Amino acid sequence: MSTDRYVSPLSERYASKEMQYIFSPDMKFKTWRKLWIALAETEKELGLNITQEQIDELKEHAEDINYEVAKERERQVRHDVMSHVYAYGVQCPKAKGIIHLGATSCYVGDNTDIIVMAEALKLVRKKLVNVIAELGKFAEEYKAQPTLAFTHFQPAQPTTVGKRATLWAQEFLMDLEDLEYVLGTLKLLGSKGTTGTQASFLELFDGDQKTIDKIDPMIAKKMGFSSCYPVSGQTYSRKVDTRVLNVLAGIAASAHKMSNDIRLLQHLKEVEEPFEKNQIGSSAMAYKRNPMRSERIASLSRYVMVDALNPAITSATQWFERTLDDSANKRLSIPEGFLAVDGILDLCLNVVDGLVVYPKVIEKRLMSELPFMATENIMMDAVKAGGDRQELHERIRELSMEAGKHVKAEGKDNDLLELIAADPAFNLSLEDLKAAMEPSRYTGRAKEQVETFLEQVVRPVIEEHKDLLGVTAQINV
Repeated sequence: MSTDRYVSPLSERYASKEMQYIFSPDMKFKTWRKLWIALAETEKELGLNITQEQIDELKEHAEDINYEVAKERERQVRHDVMSHVYAYGVQCPKAKGIIHLGATSCYVGDNTDIIVMAEALKLVRKKLVNVIAELGKFAEEYKAQPTLAFTHFQPAQPTTVGKRATLWAQEFLMDLEDLEYVLGTLKLLGSKGTTGTQASFLELFDGDQKTIDKIDPMIAKKMGFSSCYPVSGQTYSRKVDTRVLNVLAGIAASAHKMSNDIRLLQHLKEVEEPFEKNQIGSSAMAYKRNPMRSERIASLSRYVMVDALNPAITSATQWFERTLDDSANKRLSIPEGFLAVDGILDLCLNVVDGLVVYPKVIEKRLMSELPFMATENIMMDAVKAGGDRQELHERIRELSMEAGKHVKAEGKDNDLLELIAADPAFNLSLEDLKAAMEPSRYTGRAKEQVETFLEQVVRPVIEEHKDLLGVTAQINV
């Protein structure tokens, strides 16, 4: 680790080595060489005077990049692509004259950006599927565990712990749908020349339009894509970057919402994120168990949601066939968006996999509020026992206000059941009332909804992506 210069926390603390490699110089420059090989092969197959010996020479040096030669050349010519064309030519003297033939810098730069984003989206998809799978297991385990629900963070009609987890899972499933669509519709730029007109290929192929039409599809196939964007300027439309970063921002928003809920539940001591044996929660307060993983999810998620503005603004401000004010921004916003989401998903996986539930605390809080929520059922039972519905409604309203005062103004326990039992208008004993306080009577169809959701929505998705399962998250700090 360097201590005398700035190092990105995304690399040092948050993102996995796998995601870091996808955005590494090695991945980029090796992809450049693969693209040069694909271009040369295509041109040979379409009739240009390129030999198999030249192609074989290019392939022989596709992986062993002579970085020092490229760096020294770039110091002289101040152009990264031409420096690597030169360095490749040093290694491939027979083929140096046909490297990058008919292409412009964006042929390697933009096509590589698309390829890198596609690979990064695949890694994000893998981790997202694993988060959804873990949430499914959690929801199944706690599908019938009654818990107090909240609207406006005020006590509301009970739900179950598992049902709440399905709300988190559903949002991640929406993100997966968006990711699948964007990944499935990514296309290469192809080789369209300096302003997207393929003018250089008119010269190379003596104006043969039908042959030129074959170039992009052939390059796409060699690079593992179904097609290229049909038209472009010098670059692929920067709106593509906007679509990709919006997917990442959506994942970040879903993760942020889940992490907020977990942080609030940890404050209530109902649910707790993993806390390691030797972990220190506070330098001053030794008893503290802070939800640091969930807080980090929220922190990184905010970064990604704001980062998504970068490609949108860049896309909106491109001039005509291209300007270069996208370059520096893209070098930061796209890799860092992916590195941050990679860290977020690792944290989500770690948290959900080790989430601790405290049923006794959950039950205690629920039972402290349940008498208020059970008043309609109590009223119906009292009517069955001979009471007048309208009179009972007013009486139970008054008693609820009195019990609420005891709780909030006097700090006492909720004594609504005792107050109702003591009122002859209800004709119900305390034992009758307590018997009606079975929490599962008040959770509606929460358990059944969880079962249906898992059976009809989650499990088919997991089955479809079962080859992606088995990811374990490594949290660095």
